[in-house]
Amino acid sequence: MAIEGIKRLPMTEHFQPAPQTQPHRIVLTGFMGSGKSTVGPLIAARLGWKFLDVDNVIEAEAGASIAEIFARHGEADFRKRERETIARLIQSDALVLALGGGAIEDDATRTLLLTSPSTLLVHLEVELATTLKRCGGTEQTRPVLADQANLARRYERRLPLYRQAHLSIAVDLLTPEQVVDAILHASRLND
Repeated sequence: MAIEGIKRLPMTEHFQPAPQTQPHRIVLTGFMGSGKSTVGPLIAARLGWKFLDVDNVIEAEAGASIAEIFARHGEADFRKRERETIARLIQSDALVLALGGGAIEDDATRTLLLTSPSTLLVHLEVELATTLKRCGGTEQTRPVLADQANLARRYERRLPLYRQAHLSIAVDLLTPEQVVDAILHASRLND
């Protein structure tokens, strides 16, 4: 039975398909404004799991906002912190983890997420117009959004990387609850 809004996209040859057993953790990826931080807590609540947003963990550990880390240390330093934080957090079971929008660009992070046993990587796909609508006015806290000149290029560069996820769901027209239902159905966690 197909669920409206879900599409399975081809994997590259060197990555394993989605886990055949029920996942022990769900990792949400997608461009900013895709709903990772909205949908993640809803999934965790339904499953009785813990929810963590990687950006929030990094901010708490650094004692600075993402925008401040970008400004003080640059994007390369932030991405290194992000990669290390994800590698540490992905060891936990019963976890829903929301990634920052750019985490998927790191080859080592992407490979880890796609090949870790019992991990389901889910891409919440939005059109760029949806991102701009949902995130307008948040440029102060979203350094990538503030860089309007490069925003479309970032989106286009990341989209094929997001689509390597085990599952990709077009979420533009779905409510958060519909997205949760689709993920739980596809992961067989609602059986």
